Amino acid sequence: MPKRTVTRRQLLAGSGAGLLLIPLLSLDSQPAWAAERITEDHPTGKALGYLHDASKVDVAKYPKRAGEAGAIQFCDNCSQYKATEEGWGTCGIFPN
Repeated sequence: MPKRTVTRRQLLAGSGAGLLLIPLLSLDSQPAWAAERITEDHPTGKALGYLHDASKVDVAKYPKRAGEAGAIQFCDNCSQYKATEEGWGTCGIFPN
C-alpha cells in the first residue's frame, strides 16, 4: 500500500472548507441547554447556593449574598444569562 502524503495546499484547502461549515452546526432552533429548567438540587446549583427565589438564600452559609453586594446578585445581572420568552432564561454555567 503506497504511503499517501498531504501537501500544505491540500491541508489549507481542507481546513478552509471545514471552517466554512462551522456556522452550519448552529442551525438548531433551540440551544441544547434550554430543554429544561435547572432544579435547586442540581450539584452546581447547590455548590453556588442557587435557589429559584434568591431572597431565601441562607446568608450565614453564603455571606456574599448579604448586604449591598448581595442585593444585585440575580441571574438577569449576569453575563452568562440570556433571557427567553418564557420568563426564565438560559445560563452558560448550567449547560445541561
